[in-house]
Amino acid sequence: MVFEGSSAAISHTGRVRSNNQDSGYSGSNLFVVADGMGGHAGGDVASAVAISRLQALDEHFDTPARAEEALRDTIVSTASDLIDVAARRPELAGLGTTVSGIIMVDEYAVIGHIGDSRIYLFRDGECTQITTDHTFVQRLVETGRITPEEARFHPRRSVLMRVLGDMDAHPDVDTFIMPTRPGDRWVLCSDGLSGVVDEAHLSKTLRQEMPPARTADSLLKQALDGGAPDNVTIVIVDVGGQHPLYTGTPTIVGSASNPNGVVVPASRSLLPTGWLHPTRAAANEPSHFEPDTEYLEELIAEDRRRTRRRRIVGIASFVLLIAALTAGAVAFYSWTQTRYFVGADEDSIVIYQGIQQSVGPVALATPYEDTGILLEDLPAAWRDRIVETISASSLAEAQQIVENLSARLDAGTADEDADPADLDPTPSATPTPTRSATPSPTPSEGGDE
Repeated sequence: MVFEGSSAAISHTGRVRSNNQDSGYSGSNLFVVADGMGGHAGGDVASAVAISRLQALDEHFDTPARAEEALRDTIVSTASDLIDVAARRPELAGLGTTVSGIIMVDEYAVIGHIGDSRIYLFRDGECTQITTDHTFVQRLVETGRITPEEARFHPRRSVLMRVLGDMDAHPDVDTFIMPTRPGDRWVLCSDGLSGVVDEAHLSKTLRQEMPPARTADSLLKQALDGGAPDNVTIVIVDVGGQHPLYTGTPTIVGSASNPNGVVVPASRSLLPTGWLHPTRAAANEPSHFEPDTEYLEELIAEDRRRTRRRRIVGIASFVLLIAALTAGAVAFYSWTQTRYFVGADEDSIVIYQGIQQSVGPVALATPYEDTGILLEDLPAAWRDRIVETISASSLAEAQQIVENLSARLDAGTADEDADPADLDPTPSATPTPTRSATPSPTPSEGGDE
């Protein structure tokens, strides 16, 4: 059965690099992204050679198993082609490319993958990464030494553990078969996209359900807005779906789209290019690196040092945090001990030092002075006011409250109609008992003579 669906492919140099080492292919049944590596021209050639070899697989296969075998054999044999290219053109020594491709066979997607380009499946509103990056940092993630978020910004994230190049005539290629169904959307991309646009923003864009071409344009814009330090290549494949079906001339993008082949530029200066154009020279550095054994050992040693430093920094930060919390707690407790309030215990009025709160089981107040004034001697309203506690800003103020209360009790003015507001912490003169005035004797009118 011929695959029915719609697709789009797009590739961009990015905002930093001066040439495009990526290549992409979108055909009738075959869809591929290849991200070249190896300097100014080597990556161009490697990705273009890979796309050129894989184009022969853009046909209908009887079974997914036969397609998987053909895809694996073609990718592996491309390594021999790259070895031959490097032998004929020594200036391209070290060239290589990632390859992530899909062959659609009936209701199945046959997947081949090597390197760190990615294949995502968007199904039922959820985006899932299908391929596993063959990188040094991915191995660190798998062994639990760093988190996926740390891997996004790790300084060695571009170090490839597996790649299609002139170093290995028999590369280890991941191939597998997955069922697919109408409504599925497959996204193939180089790390120029996945390294800038995270899965959350990728999913948000895919949920808009725009046609493949518009979706690819939107993702490319996000990569460019994010700085696009590397080439960006995107191939989107819809299985069936609501958009018009596409069959016809294959779309080739990136360096493989150059009909005259890739031209290796000649050096025009005897001086190192970095002296004259440091920015451009940096842009032409390979975006990936396939290390030898010694380099990997150095990376492992460096990662161990980074782990130790991270552990030391973590412990130091924890100790500082505990010290800061302890200092804050001590300072807060010291402040509470400058406060006082008047309250009650089981039967009498007490001056407390601290505040009326607790931190868990720890009370922030302790009895300072038992005044000896019994609660039962107070009017009900005043008794309730004392039980609720009366705050004071100092010991003197708390003692003044008690003196005011004691004075009213002594004067007999603490009756049932007494206002509880009279107990507020404001200085009050001691009231004097009220006495009846005794009329002074007046001289008689006649008086004694």
